[in-house]
Amino acid sequence: MPLQVAPAEIKAVVASFADTSDVKKVQSEGFHIAGEKFFTLKSDERSLYGKKGKEGVAIVKTQQAILVAHYPETVQPGVAANTVEQLADYLIGVGY
Repeated sequence: MPLQVAPAEIKAVVASFADTSDVKKVQSEGFHIAGEKFFTLKSDERSLYGKKGKEGVAIVKTQQAILVAHYPETVQPGVAANTVEQLADYLIGVGY
């Protein structure tokens, strides 16, 4: 089932990519995807990773898209993040 990500949630994700504070707002407050609150694991100008219980999300920005991937508790967070980062690298490489 696809995630239903609200426009305000994506706006907050985009703002986190642009935030250059020592402690970003998203790091101290977490973020919401599909109405669920996630604890921030990593946040930089390209990627945002979050966790809620044993599941999580990996969000990566390309030139023209924002990839939002949810992973269940049966998937290791590092494997999910690596997969999404590789897909983003591919899309950036083909100009997307």
